[in-house]
Amino acid sequence: MNIHQHNKQLIGKFRAALYDCDAAQLKAQLQTVFASDCEIHLAFPFEDSTGPEELYEQVYQPLLAAIPDVERRDFIVAAGGTKTAQWVGCAGHYLGVFERPWLDIPPTRHVAAMRYHEFFRIEGDQIVEMQAIWDIPQLMLQANAWPLACSLGVEWLVPGPATQDGVNIPPDPVAAEASLNIVIDMLTDLGKHPLSGGPEVMQLDQYWHPKMLWYGPAGIGSMRQIAGFRNWHQKPFLSAMPNRRGAVTKADVFFADGNYVATTGWPNMQMTLSGGGWLGIAPPNKEITMRSLDFWRIENDLIRENWVLIDLLSIYDQIGLDVFARMREITPDRQSRA
Repeated sequence: MNIHQHNKQLIGKFRAALYDCDAAQLKAQLQTVFASDCEIHLAFPFEDSTGPEELYEQVYQPLLAAIPDVERRDFIVAAGGTKTAQWVGCAGHYLGVFERPWLDIPPTRHVAAMRYHEFFRIEGDQIVEMQAIWDIPQLMLQANAWPLACSLGVEWLVPGPATQDGVNIPPDPVAAEASLNIVIDMLTDLGKHPLSGGPEVMQLDQYWHPKMLWYGPAGIGSMRQIAGFRNWHQKPFLSAMPNRRGAVTKADVFFADGNYVATTGWPNMQMTLSGGGWLGIAPPNKEITMRSLDFWRIENDLIRENWVLIDLLSIYDQIGLDVFARMREITPDRQSRA
């Protein structure tokens, strides 16, 4: 068994503790698998903490109080290494009956789902760093407590890979290297527009499958085909932030596992929000950073699926917009009865 398969098994103990979740079992597993000084980097409003005790008390315990039957369902578990570290990246949904308020989001008392992308750096059979984005706005949407502009894309329960092999990716170092090169080349060309030419310099047809699917976070939504990607995400994004930089050079981690590629960075992009049209935000002409945790699936040398989670709540916080305050303002009756 190679190191990547070994690390997947290690993460599997943590994943299992969140499938049929028992608070005591979860807490014990966190203390076993996570180093005592593990760096925890989570999406806004959680931000940074240290070690499994804080992770449990500040994050998982409140989630379990709100969704007592919470269930973790991974649809991608990919592992790989860089020159300096070994990583495992997971994508999936936390789901269960949303019974009590969480982060002041009023409960639906129906089944609800929240997508996550979570990355774990492993040393000496322990997790020494966790970077994760939970799609908290997705819960706001399901709770009819949406405080933001409507998405240009489609909001739905984002599916796992069409090939249904994301949790058991066949080991293939040759495919992994080829997949990684495709994504790196794509991102390199993507970064050439608009500062170095028109849309043609991105060569989208060279990298993306005609039936591609791009799965964005709640607030952006999902879209199909290159035209959908261009119209409902890329054009508004580039119009608002034409000087964005860092997609390749600033990212902390790129690794591949068979036909899957993953990247994480905390943050991994920097830009000036200088134009309008993205997320309904008026341009504040303010420099911001962006956290984006992504997975790509390659099929016949083209990108067929791309799962993207962006910490949108952090972006709103950086420009001085309190999303949670807006949410509380539109749900005062349910806030008092929850």
